[in-house]
Amino acid sequence: MPAKPISLGPLHFEKRGDAVAYLKDMLHRYDVGDRVNVQDAVILQAALEHHPNAAAEIGCGIRDFSVRSADFGTKCFWVNRPDGTTEKFSITGSIHGN
Repeated sequence: MPAKPISLGPLHFEKRGDAVAYLKDMLHRYDVGDRVNVQDAVILQAALEHHPNAAAEIGCGIRDFSVRSADFGTKCFWVNRPDGTTEKFSITGSIHGN
């Protein structure tokens, strides 16, 4: 099966793996506790909209994104919602290979 192009906001990638690599590089630019800047948040929101459970991940909306601790000493992006709830999300799960 040929690679399918994917767009994340203003960015276009020839294949899903390229988009995942871009998001992993983005994650590594941030430290735990950092809030994601506005330009990167646009890309993250677009990635989250590709998630197979996007409605549940987004919930009541997105206030901003941050980087927090995850399982096994790793870090990941978190959605911070207007109602104060948060949800971590997987980069690879967000860009679902349909």
